[in-house]
This record gives sequence, C-alpha cells and structure tokens, in this order.
Amino acid sequence: MAENKVTFESALSRLEEIVRAMESGSAPLDSSLALFEEGIGLVKFCTKELDAAEQKVKILQKDENGDFVEAPFSVKSAE
Repeated sequence: MAENKVTFESALSRLEEIVRAMESGSAPLDSSLALFEEGIGLVKFCTKELDAAEQKVKILQKDENGDFVEAPFSVKSAE
C-alpha cells in the first residue's frame, strides 16, 4: 500500500481551506470543531517543517581574514 506523504505545501493549502470554511461560519458546530482540530495538527506539522528547514539554511560570512565561512542562519528580531 502506498504511503500518502503530506508535504508542507499541501498542508498549507489544506490549512487555507479550513480557514476559509471556518470564516464563512456556515459549518455546524461539530464540523467546525473537527476542522479546528485538523487545523491545529496542520499548524504543528507546518511549524515542524519550517523549523527543520531553518536548521538547514546557512549563510556565508567573511571572517577576520576576509575569507568566506559558512555560518548558521539566525533570524534577528526587528523589535
């Protein structure tokens, strides 16, 4: 049996569908709760995927000798 591998893109697309459905307000309460639970799972999956991708991103920086070295990518807060 073939395994259905969820991708970040498909999870994000499904999450957008869920948001639209919930924003419309037309779903009954039990359906809305099921959509909410599915959405929470998708958010956790997408967050995990983004965290893994961030760990893989590297940047090139010049060291004190002017040589380029690989360094981990870090996001600096704009606060």
